[in-house]
Amino acid sequence: MVLAHEGLGLTTQILRFAERLAEEGFTVVAPDFFFRTGGPRDEDWWTSINEMTNDEVRDDLRHAIAALRGLGATSIGITGFCLGGRISYCGAKWAGDLGLSAAVSFYGDYATEIDELQCPAVLLFAGKDEYISRESVEAVREYHGDIVHVYPDNGHAFMRDGDPSFEPVAAADAWARLTHFFGERLAPA
Repeated sequence: MVLAHEGLGLTTQILRFAERLAEEGFTVVAPDFFFRTGGPRDEDWWTSINEMTNDEVRDDLRHAIAALRGLGATSIGITGFCLGGRISYCGAKWAGDLGLSAAVSFYGDYATEIDELQCPAVLLFAGKDEYISRESVEAVREYHGDIVHVYPDNGHAFMRDGDPSFEPVAAADAWARLTHFFGERLAPA
């Protein structure tokens, strides 16, 4: 599984999530999408985000997927949060080219990039997201229908343990959705 990091970069929360996925039996790679700009910068992470291009993201995903294939993976999923949610969504759009089998996107902002997905996906959003408008979420739901699930009473980062927005009930439900979805679609490595 490819785990795409949030806008803050490779945080300890992302590493903990990778460990949780590994405990479920998934082989996980968490690439640093900010390596070209020197890694995450606490004082100015928007610079790293804004300097990323879709071509670079696609290339980084190709390398991450090749690493997983080198470890024996035969089916590969992608998941991620915030920026990583957007990357996961893009991965689902590019799945045919990249060889991805499934995607789960957490609160990614991609309403302006809506397109057909080339692999099964689950798209999770917060109903009270401070960063993604309700109109954007509704546009995604209108296009993608039943694969969209909104946690109506939660804010952005409801899955991010240690964050003030963390919501254990929604996080537990989202975790169950993710593990069930990937468990049905990804063969063990």
